[in-house]
Amino acid sequence: MNNLAQKLIIQRLQRQILDLEGFKTNTTHEQSKIGFTPIEKHFPNQVFPTGTIHEFISEQSENTACTSAFIFGLLSKLHQQQGTYLWIGKQKKLFAPGLTFFGTPPHHIIFINLTKPKDILWATEEALKCKSLSGVISEVEGINFAQSQRLQLTVEKSKVTGFILRTQPEKITATACAARWKITPQPSQNIEDIPGVGFANWQVELLKVRNGSIGNFTVTWRNHQFYVNQQDHLAPLLSQAIGS
Repeated sequence: MNNLAQKLIIQRLQRQILDLEGFKTNTTHEQSKIGFTPIEKHFPNQVFPTGTIHEFISEQSENTACTSAFIFGLLSKLHQQQGTYLWIGKQKKLFAPGLTFFGTPPHHIIFINLTKPKDILWATEEALKCKSLSGVISEVEGINFAQSQRLQLTVEKSKVTGFILRTQPEKITATACAARWKITPQPSQNIEDIPGVGFANWQVELLKVRNGSIGNFTVTWRNHQFYVNQQDHLAPLLSQAIGS
């Protein structure tokens, strides 16, 4: 077998592995999944991975709140207000009617409130097996590598996207998740001197990306769209979202 044949075999195997991990090939006719090109370019094939596990870290309650809002914004772009999601966790502080501000209809979310960590992880794994769900969001205090690997292997079969929201980051360990995010609130910005509270503004950090690169962005949610701060001014992300 010559070097060219070996190279082609390796490339094909790498392609198959990335497909299993949720990094689908972005064809020339396919646009950005979430209209978030500056962030998506940090992932393999420059496309937001679905059918895999994303890990979010929240150090304080206000971080949990803005992380939840960011996730709902992602859901609205991934599925264009279609699909059904499960939110599994302890908190009962989410104001469901407010989800419409972030583009996710509240009647598309099923909330499951549990108290024991083992019950939350069990329910999360079982939910991720359900191919009729578009996504599962789970609040956990901590998760080890073996537990995250079980979840990752589950979504590789079901193709359901999982969002793990970790609320005790002091216990962070290595995981098998495709990406690790950290979302923190930033002072809101008024547009064109309009009085009152400005639009949601976040610091979005990609702390780990499997087979990709890390990044740090200032992001605003306005008019059901993500905007990224580039060179001290808000530049709209031109790519339009498509369905999953």
